Amino acid sequence: WRVETLIAAPGLHAPMLPLYGEVTAPDALTVTAPLAGRIAARPVREGQRVDQGTLLVALDEADVQPALEQAEAQVAQRRAELANERVRLESDQAILARERQLRDTAQRQLERTRSLVGRNLASESDLDAARNELARMRVTVATRERAVNEHPARLERLEAALAEATAQLAAMRRDVQRSRAVAPFDAIVTRIQVAPGERVAAHSELLSVYPERGLELRARIPQRYQDELLDALAEERELAATAADGARFVLVGLAGQSDPGGTEAIFRLADGGQGLRPGRLLAVTLHRPAVPGSLPVPYSALYGSDALYVMDDEARMQRVPVSHLGEVVRDDGTRWALVSGAALEAGDRVITTHLPNAVRGLKVDPVAADEADAADAEARP
Repeated sequence: WRVETLIAAPGLHAPMLPLYGEVTAPDALTVTAPLAGRIAARPVREGQRVDQGTLLVALDEADVQPALEQAEAQVAQRRAELANERVRLESDQAILARERQLRDTAQRQLERTRSLVGRNLASESDLDAARNELARMRVTVATRERAVNEHPARLERLEAALAEATAQLAAMRRDVQRSRAVAPFDAIVTRIQVAPGERVAAHSELLSVYPERGLELRARIPQRYQDELLDALAEERELAATAADGARFVLVGLAGQSDPGGTEAIFRLADGGQGLRPGRLLAVTLHRPAVPGSLPVPYSALYGSDALYVMDDEARMQRVPVSHLGEVVRDDGTRWALVSGAALEAGDRVITTHLPNAVRGLKVDPVAADEADAADAEARP
């Protein structure tokens, strides 16, 4: 049997893994309306590339300015109430001092009247009137003292109201600022849901943007490759996946959850891919970690996935067990299988012609590739 052979030269080769994944935009930002109002401007269109700081959408100032003025008025009112409470405290303290003096005077008047009654110089009605005046002044002093003692609680309540109004004013100023949404980064506009003149409710979604260079690819990795990818990530080795259009993605991690079919690998776009959009399905080839002592061979050299034949010194076929590691892409674009085996040594003549009757000890005749092609041509009718 005439067969082609190649000289084995095991070395360091990186197997390829074909993957199929979806392009995503994890850093996509959805712009929402902070307040209810009318859309005054929306100068961008679907799919447009915009620079950082470009105006995306704006609400009508006539809808947002009154709410801001109302919040400012609330703060002014709370400050006035707080100032009034301080003035009230000063007034209560001054009046309390005077009312205490009147109470003491009423107390002395009662004692004088009681003395006069004892000497029959005053009537019982005068004594009752003095008692009533003292009781009234005591009630007045107690009421004023309670007002003074309640000042810290009233002050705390008014300060809390002022703090609340100030926070509401800050939130309103923030919402007014956000009523003019600008691009936070160089981005692409998508999912436009409003038009100029349209009225929207608070928290309504208006449009979305995503960074042009922030795209990712999520592709499912078979479970048997998970450990080697995790090891590469732990050792900070860069693993790249390339698409047919030249887009290059770099492995950045694995998803937090998996299923029996495998785990999603997350690739960040590194180069190219100007035409990619979120949601696109993309075929890529992952360059797995390089394996020392591996050998690329044509698929025709494999028998099953665990053996190939080499030619011994007597030109006979000898079976060699190997492990199929994946595949590699040669410079001419052809895909070869990548194998390794303890019995495979440098200098072995690997038989690359696939023989349906291949058995150990079969006599073969090595030929060059062009001779084999000529022989095949002659054999064909």
